[in-house]
This record gives sequence, C-alpha cells and structure tokens, in this order.
Amino acid sequence: MRIGQIVIDVAPLRESRDFRWLYTGRLTAQAGTVVATTAASWQVYALTHSPLAVGLLSLTSSIGMLVSLLAGGVLADRYDRRTLLLATELPQAALGVTLLVNSVLPHPAVWAVYAITLAAGLLSGIGAPASTAATPALVGPSRLPAAAALNGMGGQLGNLGGPALAGLLIAGPGLAACYGADAGCFVLATAALLFVRPLPPTVRVQRPGFRSLAEGFRHVRHDGVLGGMLLIDTSAMLFGMPAGLFPALATKHFHGGSATFGLLTAAPAAGAMAGAATSGWTGRVRRPGLVVIWAGLLWGAAVVGFGLTRSLAVALLFLALAGGSDMISEILRNALLQIYAPERLRGRLSSLYLAQVNTAPALGNTEAGIVAQLSSLTISVVSGGLACVAGALLLGALIPSLRNATLAGPHGEHAAGAPSEPDEPGAAGAAGAAGAAGEPTVPEAADLATPYAADSGNASPAHDARPRAPMLYHQPRQPQPVFDFHDPGAFRAASARNAP
Repeated sequence: MRIGQIVIDVAPLRESRDFRWLYTGRLTAQAGTVVATTAASWQVYALTHSPLAVGLLSLTSSIGMLVSLLAGGVLADRYDRRTLLLATELPQAALGVTLLVNSVLPHPAVWAVYAITLAAGLLSGIGAPASTAATPALVGPSRLPAAAALNGMGGQLGNLGGPALAGLLIAGPGLAACYGADAGCFVLATAALLFVRPLPPTVRVQRPGFRSLAEGFRHVRHDGVLGGMLLIDTSAMLFGMPAGLFPALATKHFHGGSATFGLLTAAPAAGAMAGAATSGWTGRVRRPGLVVIWAGLLWGAAVVGFGLTRSLAVALLFLALAGGSDMISEILRNALLQIYAPERLRGRLSSLYLAQVNTAPALGNTEAGIVAQLSSLTISVVSGGLACVAGALLLGALIPSLRNATLAGPHGEHAAGAPSEPDEPGAAGAAGAAGAAGEPTVPEAADLATPYAADSGNASPAHDARPRAPMLYHQPRQPQPVFDFHDPGAFRAASARNAP
C-alpha cells in the first residue's frame, strides 16, 4: 500500500474557497471551545471537589444539546445553513464573556457555570446539523471522504492543543484568560463565516413535527446496521468514558495539577489525530461493521489499562490508543450512516445520531462519577472498561447485520451510483435545467417520501438511487468532561464524540 493511500487528502481545502473559510471558522471555534470547557471542568472541581459535579456539568450541556439537536436538524433542512451558523456562533462568544465575568468574582457561582453550559448546549445543538449538512454542497460527492477526514483532523488539532493550552493558562493568568480566549475564537469564527456563500438546503422540510421524528426512530429500530452501530457506541461511551474523572485522577492518582489534567485530556485527541492522519485505508475496508466492533473492544481494553497503571507516561499511551480506535470507529460509523440512511430520512437520522453522540458521553461521565463516589477512582475506570468490552462482544454476537455491513450499501449500491429519476412527472426537465445551470434543485420532503422495507434489516427506500458518497464527517469527541459547545458531536474522550 502506497503512502498516498494512507495519508489524509487535502484536496477539498485546495479546491473549494468556501470550504476553506468554513473549515477555518470551525477549527477556530473548536479550539476556543476546548479551552473553555477544560477550564469549566477545572473550575467546577476546584469549587466543589466532586467528580460527580464535573460529570453533571457535562450532562447539563448534553441535555441542552439533546433538546435543540432535533429542532436544529429540521431547521437545517428548511433555512439557509450559513445563516443558522451565524445566528449561533456570536451568542456563544457572549457566553464566553459571561463565564469570564463569573470567574473573576470574589465568589464565583457554580450555578452560573451550569446555566451558561446549558445555554451553550442549546446553541450548539441548533447549529450542529447546519454545520454537518453544509459540507456536501461545498466539496461535492467525490470529496466527501477527504472532507470528513479533514474535519476529524481539525477537531483533533483543537482537542490536542486546547486542553494543554488551558492547563497552562489556568496555571498562569487564570481561568479568565481561558474564557476570554473562547470568546475571541467565536468572534473570529463568525468573521470567517461571512466569507462563505449562502447555503440553502437541497431538500426542504415542509411539515416538520413529532410525527416525522417518530419515523426516524422507527427506521433505526428496524435497521440492524444503523441501530447496531448506535448501540455499540452507546455501550462504549456509557461504560468506558473516564473523562469526568480526569480532574480527580490528575491530583489524586498521578499527584499532579492543572498541567497533568491538561495532558490527560489532550492524550486521547493525540491518538485520534494520528488515526485521522492515517485513515486513508478506511475507504477500502470490506467489513466496516466488524472493524467498528473491534474498535469498541480496543477502546474498552485501553480504558482498563489506563485505570490500572500508576505511570503517567503509560496512562497517556493508553488514552492515545483509545483515542485512535475511537476515531477509526467514528469515521466508519459516519460512512455507514450516510450509506444506509435513505435520502428522505437522512436529516432526521443524522440528528438522532448526533443526539446519541452527544448524550452518551455525558451519561458515561455521570455514571463514572457515581461509581467513583461509591467506591474509588480505580474501580470506576476499570469496571467501566470491562463493561465496554463485554458490551461490544455481546452486541457484535447478537447483531449479524452489523458484522456483515459493507461500504457498498444494503443492496450493493456504492457511492458512485447513478443519479435518481425525478420523483414527480414533469420534474425531469426542471431538474435537468437546474443541473445544467449548476444550481441545486430543492424538492419538498413530501416528494421524497416512499415506503421502505422495515422488515428487511437494512431498510432503504425503493426509489433511492441517488449517489451515495459516504459523508465520513467526524464529530470531534472532546477529551474534557464538559461537552463541546461548538461542534455537534463532539464530546468524546478521543475526539469529542466534531461533523461539519
């Protein structure tokens, strides 16, 4: 295998001016967010001395994110995506300023950190689907895998440098400097978005509501591939997420301070970045579902090793290994999502996926804090890792459709499939004219609604022959225990579970 088949492809940055600006803004905001969330975790622990309080902070953000994510998916299919991003980026800069003001008070209020975290989660949930949906229009189907790897790499650059920078800032100028950096980064990200062209949706939702969301839930319940990969990841994040314990582990387990805490939070991102940089082979995997299962096993085993060691250097290596396995799993799960999701349900299924990505780590942090409170830090980390390994083995054995999933799709389709026929009589002429003019058509969601075989195990609409380029966008997984305020997906120990 040649080096060019392994290393990351930067063609989207070279070819698309709009993607360069969107990518720059996303990377800037991601870096500021990681600094602020790391600082908030440290501040809450310093004020409460409770690992559970840190886990609850993450849960608070994820609750806000979960509430707004589903609504954000509907809005992203109805309104201009750049406008939605602009409407959510600048207010997050104001929230950073509010955190700064609270941190310099003689007696900072813990409740204020929780309230601001909730508000940031709400804003992030609204903007996340728009950010994810914007990339295909900017780079085209053939560049989606490369754009996904770049987004994953960009998220990991922020996750790698952000916690270490936060640790240095906390030890030096203090928490206020971290929150000031967060506000400044969101201002710069907003400025970058002004250079991106308008991004109207290609499929416009006409009648959003609970009924349409329920249809997405039903599809996941009957689709073994999509449901299986969500369960595998939920198991890994629910039982094997030790990030909420990092502040306590840094001081009690490794006898360090804020700098040690920064290293612990940065190590998974370093592994994830290495995984993204060498992810070229993932597009040629024959059985990606099986790789997802193995990645879950490796994640759990690495967490067990991390919990058992007393050496900081060895602990960082285990965390980096966990981060790399999580990144590979994330890339392949995103590919399977885009390939197996019917076009008419793609927005809703993506919202459900993002909701799982953002909620499971917060629940995992809360679970880890409870177990640590009842027993010890070591027991909490090791038992969680073992439960993750057991969950991956059990789910892999019970869901054969996930083990046998391929990147060719449920019916042998591939990303380079032929264009679909128009859904309505007389639409061919309009579609052809729009295509010739280089402008996308905007069909109504009702035009795309066709029955799918719910009992097939790999449900897919009968009419959907559209190109199925896998949108391998990675939702960065934050290594810190507070949820990523900017990017959808993004709180994870490795990447914190990032998607443009």
